[in-house]
Amino acid sequence: MILDTTILVTAERRRQVLDALIDDEDDLVVAAITAAELLVGVELADGRRRQSRQRYVEAILASVPVENYDLEVARAHALLLALVRRSGRPRGAHDLLIAATALARSRIVVTTDQEGFSDLPGVLVRVPA
Repeated sequence: MILDTTILVTAERRRQVLDALIDDEDDLVVAAITAAELLVGVELADGRRRQSRQRYVEAILASVPVENYDLEVARAHALLLALVRRSGRPRGAHDLLIAATALARSRIVVTTDQEGFSDLPGVLVRVPA
């Protein structure tokens, strides 16, 4: 499974432990863009919030592997980007990068934003209850 940024941000805001959302046997990763999005959240936070957020993000990045954007992901990204442009149904640039990483690595996207990933061929989505 590949964790979308929304699932991690939602867990932080609700003070949920990721273990409550994910089973122990799940093989989890995040896309490189998700790491960047989380780190931007740290940079934009201020005061106590920044320290708390930095601890949370660093714990995630220390425990969940980051999938690189490589040629295989670039090929999947190009395929998905061309598809959404042809369809006239644009998607967020970061969502497409996460979807491409999931497609290239045969992973399921775990997200709270099913709409951002729906109708992308070969991209499977799981929305936790």
